[in-house]
Amino acid sequence: MIEAIKKLVIKAIKQAKNRDDLEIIKREFCKTYKLSAITNAQILKTYKELVNKHKVNKSQSFEKLLRKRSIRTLSGIAPVAVLTKFYPCPGNCAYCPHQKDVPVSYLSNEPAVMRAIRCAYHPYKQVVWRLKALENNGHEPTKMEVIVIGGTWSYLPKRYKYWYILNCFRAANDFNKIKKEQKGEDLVLNKIKLPYSQKLSQKKLEEYLKIEQKKNEKAKYKIIGLTLETRPDYINEDELEEMRDLGCTRIEVGVQAIDDKILDLNKRGHGVKETVMATLLMRRYGFKITYHLMPALPGSTPAKDYAMFKKIFSDSRFQPDQIKFYPTVVVKGSLLYKWFKQGKYKAYTNKQLQDLIIKCKKIVPPYVRIIRLIRDIPGESIEAGNKITNLRQIMKDRGVKCNCIRCREAKEEVLKKWQINVKEYQAAEGREFFISVDSDDNKTLYGFCRLRLDEKSKISPAIIRELHVYGELTSVGTDGKVQHLGLGKELIKKAEEITRAHKIKKISIISGVGVRDYYRKLKYQLKDGYMVKKL
Repeated sequence: MIEAIKKLVIKAIKQAKNRDDLEIIKREFCKTYKLSAITNAQILKTYKELVNKHKVNKSQSFEKLLRKRSIRTLSGIAPVAVLTKFYPCPGNCAYCPHQKDVPVSYLSNEPAVMRAIRCAYHPYKQVVWRLKALENNGHEPTKMEVIVIGGTWSYLPKRYKYWYILNCFRAANDFNKIKKEQKGEDLVLNKIKLPYSQKLSQKKLEEYLKIEQKKNEKAKYKIIGLTLETRPDYINEDELEEMRDLGCTRIEVGVQAIDDKILDLNKRGHGVKETVMATLLMRRYGFKITYHLMPALPGSTPAKDYAMFKKIFSDSRFQPDQIKFYPTVVVKGSLLYKWFKQGKYKAYTNKQLQDLIIKCKKIVPPYVRIIRLIRDIPGESIEAGNKITNLRQIMKDRGVKCNCIRCREAKEEVLKKWQINVKEYQAAEGREFFISVDSDDNKTLYGFCRLRLDEKSKISPAIIRELHVYGELTSVGTDGKVQHLGLGKELIKKAEEITRAHKIKKISIISGVGVRDYYRKLKYQLKDGYMVKKL
C-alpha cells in the first residue's frame, strides 16, 4: 500500500488540478491495487516523506487539495478548542442539559466533548491531539487560538484554572518535540508524558506559567490568542486581571437575551444590567468580546428576538465584537424538555428561524464578526428546534447579503489595491475606532484593528483590543498572500496617529503571548501583561 500511495503522489502532483481530479486518481489506484480506500491523511503523510527525501518538489497547490476543512485556517489562525472537566455550575438555566461527568450544557456525543473524553479532559493531551489532527488534515497550526469551553470558567477553582492554562502552553511548546518522538500518522495518547501535576501549589503554578509563556514567545507553535467563556454576572475587575495573567485575549459571555423577563423565565440567574456592566469592564481591560445569543427562548418571539438584536447594535451599552447564534433546541436532561413534553414550549419552525437570521444578518455592522449560526449538537439529540447544520450555506443560496467580517474576509484572495478606512462608534462609555484595510471596492476585508479611547480605563486611555490580518494562515518568517506583507504595521501606525490626534501619549495592546515579539519590533514593551508604548 505504501508503494501505491507513493506512485499516487507522484502522479497526482502532476495531474490533479482540483479535488475532483484527485478523487478520480484515488479511485483508479484503489481499483488497480485492490485497496478499499486511500485517505488524504495517508497521501499527505507520504507526500511529506517524499519531500523530505527530495523525491518530489514541494507543491503548495497539491497541499491545498489535500487539506480537509480548509476554511479552518483561512482566517489566519488555527482554532484549538479544549474542554474543562465537569464542575458544578452556578446557574440552573432551563435550556441546559445535565449529563453525568459532562460539563453542564454539553452533551457526551458532541465532537468537542468526545475528543475531551478520549483525552480524559486533560488540557495537555487535548492540545497535542488537536494540533496533530489539524496537521493530519493538511493545516499548519503554528499560530493558534486556544478556545477553552466547558461552561463558567470564572466558577472553577483558581488552582485548576492555572494548572489548566499552564498545561495548554506547555503542550504548544512541546508539540514539535512530541512529533519527533512519536513518528507516525497518529499519536499514542497513553505514551504522552504529562508535565505538570494538579498537586502543585498556587505559587508554583503561577511561577511555571510565566516560564512556559516566555518559552511560547519563541516556540514554533505559538498561542497568539486565548479565549475563555463565562457568565456576565461573574465578571469583575479581579476576574479580568486574573484572566490577563493567564494570557486571555477574548472573552465569550452567555448573554442569551437582553430582556429581563425572558432571562428570569429561563432561570438564567442574572439580568441585563450585569451584561451591561460586564461589557463595560471587559472593554476597559481591552478584551475582545463575544456574545452568545439564543433566539427562540421560552418567552420570546421572532419579533422580540429581532428587536433585541437591533438594540444590541443601536445601544452603546452593548456593541459586541463578535456574536454566536445558538438557536434554542430542546434536549433531554433539561427543564426545557419537561416544558416541551407538557406543551408549555413550542420551537420555532425552520422558516421562522431562517427568516429571523436573514433579517439579523442584514443589519450586522461591518465591525462585527458572526462566528457561528448554530451549536454543534448532533441531530439525534435534538427533540425540537433547529436541526439544520448548513444554515450558512442556506443563507448564501437564498442570496442573503451580509456585511459582517466573516462574510468579507479575504480568505484565499491575493492582496490587490487596498485602502485604509476608519469607522468610529460609541461603546460602553468610550470611543471605538474600527480601522480596516479593504479592497478599493470595499467588498474584501484584508485586516483590521480595534482601537478604544477611554479616559477611565485603568490600563490605558488608548488601547488596541485586536489586530488581525486575514488570509490563509502563514507561518512566521514566510511570505503569504495577505499575511506578513506589512498590513499589521500599517494598521498600528494608523491607530497611533489617531491616538496622538486626541493628545494621548500612551497606547497599550492586549497581546497574545505568542505575538509579543512582533510588537517589540514596533517598540512596544511588556508591562503588567500588556504591550505598551509611549508616543
